[in-house]
Amino acid sequence: MNELEPVAMTIQLLGGLALFLYGMEKMTDGLKAAAGNQMNMLLARLTGNRILGAITGAIVTAVIQSSSVTTVLVVGFVSAGLLTLVQSVGVIFGANVGTTVTAQIVAFNTTALAFPFIAIGFVMSFVWKQGVARHYGAMLMGLGLLFYGMATMGAAMAPLRTNQSFAELLQSLQNPVLGMLAGALFTALVQSSSATIGLAVVMATQGLLSLPAGIAILFGAKIGTGITAILAGIGKPQDAKRAAVVHVLFNVLGALIWLPFIPQLAMIAQAVSPLAAHLEGVARLAEEVPRQIANAATIWAVANTVIFLPFAALFAKLATRIVPDRVLVQKEIIRPKYLDDAMIAVPSMALERARMELGHMSQLTNSMLAKVQSAFVARDLGELAQQFDQIVVLREAVLNYLQHIGRSALSDVEAEEHARLVAATGEIESMSAAISRELVPLAQALEAAQIAPSKETKELLERLVQIVLETAQAALRALVERDEQAAQSVVAKRAAILDLSEELQRQQAARLAQDDPNRLTKYRIQIEMLDKLRRLYGVSEHMAISVLPRSVLVGELYS
Repeated sequence: MNELEPVAMTIQLLGGLALFLYGMEKMTDGLKAAAGNQMNMLLARLTGNRILGAITGAIVTAVIQSSSVTTVLVVGFVSAGLLTLVQSVGVIFGANVGTTVTAQIVAFNTTALAFPFIAIGFVMSFVWKQGVARHYGAMLMGLGLLFYGMATMGAAMAPLRTNQSFAELLQSLQNPVLGMLAGALFTALVQSSSATIGLAVVMATQGLLSLPAGIAILFGAKIGTGITAILAGIGKPQDAKRAAVVHVLFNVLGALIWLPFIPQLAMIAQAVSPLAAHLEGVARLAEEVPRQIANAATIWAVANTVIFLPFAALFAKLATRIVPDRVLVQKEIIRPKYLDDAMIAVPSMALERARMELGHMSQLTNSMLAKVQSAFVARDLGELAQQFDQIVVLREAVLNYLQHIGRSALSDVEAEEHARLVAATGEIESMSAAISRELVPLAQALEAAQIAPSKETKELLERLVQIVLETAQAALRALVERDEQAAQSVVAKRAAILDLSEELQRQQAARLAQDDPNRLTKYRIQIEMLDKLRRLYGVSEHMAISVLPRSVLVGELYS
């Protein structure tokens, strides 16, 4: 074909690129939904040192096909104090290795698999409306669309094989700097280094791109993806921005170091890649170069990780210097610590973030519980009221976050966890309200009446308060951590609380017969205090009941 049809070719190329990007997104979403929670737990367990962190980052990113999601997870762990910034650097390095799996996938000659994967994936998604099979169906369908998009792009570029002007343009990409610039600009435009590398592989399958030029484009694509990382960090916490800086430093320094050694990297890639000695010319390039580019990407990322990993602390220090801590004057009375909108696309991981924020609410409520006795002695519960306002703010944030998660397609397990977290958010708010809204007016009434309980009443009240506070703390632990043993201890305290309550009531009834002008006021206020404490225990018991299985619950309540 001597005459080109630029409009038709451009439309076909862009359509193929759109299919490639959509297939990549659908495949990634399916993988994240199917394996996201397990990857989250793997990251949390195996990032104790930089080497394990790098290996884990590579594995997780290879599975969920998204270094950005891996980075967001790591930032969450750093914010939660589960990882240091230095440990997170190793995971980010590993994530860059994991992203090269995409290049390995697209390097296969997979046109024949496109339609079978699309068909099988559609059937799985259509037949299984719930469960993990649906997610794997989405993954297969996305992979098929990715392959079909590559085939479409290849068909669009096939006529360029014999075009002299395009051949001269590609020849200019032999200049590594121009190749890097082209890769960086295209990646910044489409916001996907995978798409740039995929297009380079497609050009290679048509015999249009040499290995050195492909490596230069690869370097540029990895530099260009830094723009995506920087944009993703805007408006995020400082740790998220530092993670983006580490990501950019890794790729920029890695490209600059290897720029003079592109021929050597090409030789290594050729040495570990299969040869097509039975072919010649363009046909041989089309057969060999795609796999060589993919292998060069993996070798480059692994080599950079090995080179840079001993300097993880230096990367962390440099990132902290570039993005220093800053003191913000916060108008809000409190901000959520763990909620991250970027995680909503991965429901299993977003639900974990919501659970962590429930832990934050639980810490505040525990703090309120610890201050109850001292606040009653001082007759001032103003601080408790302020903390309750903070919990209300967090409750609204968590419920709003869960509302957005609920709009996603959730598996049965995720839907159950979603419902549990919604209920638990209300439970914690109810406990803090019982402390603030009911005990605060009571403290004010005690102050106004100038009432001091008798020694016997004081001892009984102190015992009752101690038990109620202990059960409230156990209930919070049971709710947030799904601790059935803590929940059983709450339910088991019912009899002791009832006995103390009855003893207090008998004591107060006996005091009504005494000749004391304030006996009715004392009786009313002390009975009201008893009622408020029992109300607080009632909230705790309800929280515990929501955790216990029915079989255990029946045994606890009726034994």
